[in-house]
Amino acid sequence: MFTLAEVASLNDIQPTYRILKPWWDVFMDYLAVVMLMVAIFAGTMQLTKDQVVCLPVLQPTVNSKAQPSTSGKADFTTVETTTGQGEEASMRTVSFGSAPTVTPDVPVSGATSSPYQPTESGQELKKEQKDSSGRKTNLDFQQYVFINQMCYHLALPWYSKYFPYLVLIHTIILIVSSNFWFKYPKTCSKIEHFVSILGKCFESPWTTKALSETACEDSEENKQRLTGAQSLPKYVSTSSDEGSPSASTPMITKSGFKFSADKPMIEVPSVTILDKKDGEQAKALFEKVRKFRAHVEDSDLIYKLYVGQTVIKTVKFIFILCYTANFVNTISFEHFCNPKVEHLIGYTQFECTHNMAYMLKKLLISYISLICVYGFICLYTLFWLFRIPLKEYSFEKVREESSFSDIPDVKNDFAFLLHMVDQYDQLYSKRFGVFLSEVSENKLREISLNHEWTFEKLRQHVSRNAQDKQELHLFMLSGVPDAVFDLTDLDVLKLELIPEAKIPAKISQMTNLQELHLCHCPAKVEQTAFSFLRDHLRCLHVKFTDVAEIPAWVYLLKNLRELYLIGNLNSENNKMIGLESLRELRHLKILHVKSNLTKIPPNITDVAPHLTKLVIHNDGTKLVVLNSLKKMTNVAELELQNCELERIPHAIFSLSNLQELDLKSNSIRTIEEIISFQHLKRLTCLKLWHNKIVNIPSSITHIKNLESLYLSNNKLESLPAAVFSLQKLRCLDVSYNSIALIPGEIGLLQNLQHFHITGNKVDVLPKQLFKCVKLRTLSLGQNCITSIPDKVSQLLQLTHLELKGNCLDRLPATLGQCQLLRKSGLVVEDHLFDALPSEVKEVLNQDTSIPFANGI
Repeated sequence: MFTLAEVASLNDIQPTYRILKPWWDVFMDYLAVVMLMVAIFAGTMQLTKDQVVCLPVLQPTVNSKAQPSTSGKADFTTVETTTGQGEEASMRTVSFGSAPTVTPDVPVSGATSSPYQPTESGQELKKEQKDSSGRKTNLDFQQYVFINQMCYHLALPWYSKYFPYLVLIHTIILIVSSNFWFKYPKTCSKIEHFVSILGKCFESPWTTKALSETACEDSEENKQRLTGAQSLPKYVSTSSDEGSPSASTPMITKSGFKFSADKPMIEVPSVTILDKKDGEQAKALFEKVRKFRAHVEDSDLIYKLYVGQTVIKTVKFIFILCYTANFVNTISFEHFCNPKVEHLIGYTQFECTHNMAYMLKKLLISYISLICVYGFICLYTLFWLFRIPLKEYSFEKVREESSFSDIPDVKNDFAFLLHMVDQYDQLYSKRFGVFLSEVSENKLREISLNHEWTFEKLRQHVSRNAQDKQELHLFMLSGVPDAVFDLTDLDVLKLELIPEAKIPAKISQMTNLQELHLCHCPAKVEQTAFSFLRDHLRCLHVKFTDVAEIPAWVYLLKNLRELYLIGNLNSENNKMIGLESLRELRHLKILHVKSNLTKIPPNITDVAPHLTKLVIHNDGTKLVVLNSLKKMTNVAELELQNCELERIPHAIFSLSNLQELDLKSNSIRTIEEIISFQHLKRLTCLKLWHNKIVNIPSSITHIKNLESLYLSNNKLESLPAAVFSLQKLRCLDVSYNSIALIPGEIGLLQNLQHFHITGNKVDVLPKQLFKCVKLRTLSLGQNCITSIPDKVSQLLQLTHLELKGNCLDRLPATLGQCQLLRKSGLVVEDHLFDALPSEVKEVLNQDTSIPFANGI
């Protein structure tokens, strides 16, 4: 026998699941428990007390040999049986009229074989009773026990016998149907995660603090406090409103936790200060919610299972009600039984009483009542399931009541679980919605960020760059710490991989800031901050993956001098160049574009009239269309690097103000077009390095004003005399070619200051080289030079001499006469330096305050 507690365990649900059980599920669970108790009670009663008692029904018979009685009526015998465990069975026969008396000592078969004997045979019967002898068998008791058992199975309706078991089976099926969606492997995992995350979100300190801050922001007192706050001076732009951002410009607007465009940023209330541990837990919750949402929203299995089990319970209710109602009247106290054992008993019909009939009928009516209530609740559940779309859930009410206006609506199983939770308590979904809001997450990150990056810590990260400017580089943070804007002496600010960067009005305190780097950082600015940047920012670097990442306010910085754009601007990938009009950048002088262009974007020509330097660095994509270069009449410096150019573009010859041309890392093989450079009267620097140039045409002599010529990393085998006719040449770089001889005409270059011929095949240095007395840099490394002439002492202005990688045995002692040469500027093998006389080494080791040049 099993206890009630063991049966109740079938309906056991973890307490944490209670939030997913609406009132009708809870009520149906209680009904199922009551039905289970009915089944157990009925089964227990049936096992202990259920039985039937049957007595024969005497039929009147007429014996042809018998004389009719004086009364003319048949006598009936009433038989009473009593049974008791461990007691003697007895049978008493009460006779009416002339019916004979049957004693216990007479065998039952003899007594019952002819119950109606004629009166004249009485003497024979008495004589037979007197003469009979044998053992007492109580066969009369066994006969009635036998009849009771047979009639229990034959006469009693099957529903009376199996009613408790049917109720038990039905109840178990209903219980299983109610809990199947909790136990099914495909759903229980999602439910467990949901309940776990929901509980953590409900109890998280961040939830309470975020909602408290919302209430604080909504209060009238807080609004007055914020309005009257004057903790920060508001920056007043010295320029007109021209160039102000349009409505589509990504500025920080006055909603949620975003910075206000009309008010300075106020210090965060103390209610938002979290412990570091609480902040980390809240960050982990945001990530869990994000992953859980992506996992659950892709299917509606939980919803389908719940609908399916509700339909099953409804069908089960209809089935039970239909067939059970037919058996209510079949349960009765009296039953007639025809066991067909007349040859054993002598009677054909028995009348039986069922002692549990009354109790079973009452239990059955109670069970039907419970089933009816259960069924009506199932119908209500179906109505609830199909009345509204439960696979969609809107946080509209939460958005209205809080400042988290960006809480997204959810769908499928995620939405259904939230609908179920609302039946328990709507506060759960409200607190859960906090962790679906990006505004809330960003606010948490902001608080944690400001707590971690204090002013003192930021000050430690400030460094000096190559231009001797104070620079701060922030990398992969969740936002820009507020303390950054307290570094008022900062010159350069670099923000890299900060997707939620916001520039508030406090930036107006940074009066020294003139250079800003945004690397994969689509920063948003507050209106006052934009006014400050528009008037003060001079240099801006923007690195992006897609052109859409370039902040729109960049195109409105009218006082910007330098703009560096690094990212994908390929028209094939973006369908059209996404650069907005640069016409507003009226003071822009330098434009640097590092991308994969196939043509120069037309928008770049908007700034052509005032652009002085244009740099285009391609990633190897061939730059085909260059006609727009003709419009850039004021360009003084032009760089077209790694653009797969095979010839010098003709459009360049129209740039009359061009002073420096750099065509590095292209595929130029011939430079016969160089003769056209004679029209470029101002051209002083020509860089054709890292190409495939084989020879230098003699027409190079027409570039009279050329001062710097870079031809390194080409395929030159000789230097023509025409090169040495350029009297103004100050720098000549022919490193890493295949030049074997330095012509003596090099002595004609009296203004030559820097000569680089590293990585060639030179074996002898001509004496004319040392007539270039203005040489400051002489790079002769990685050649085949065997000796350095003593005339090197004539190079009195020499500050850098590279000799490493040659076949030298010694260095001339006259190196000591090069007054400006020091050991730091002498690049040779250590053993050659050690072989120098001690007085020469002493001179070379002397410190000097005169700086030396290491190239241009």
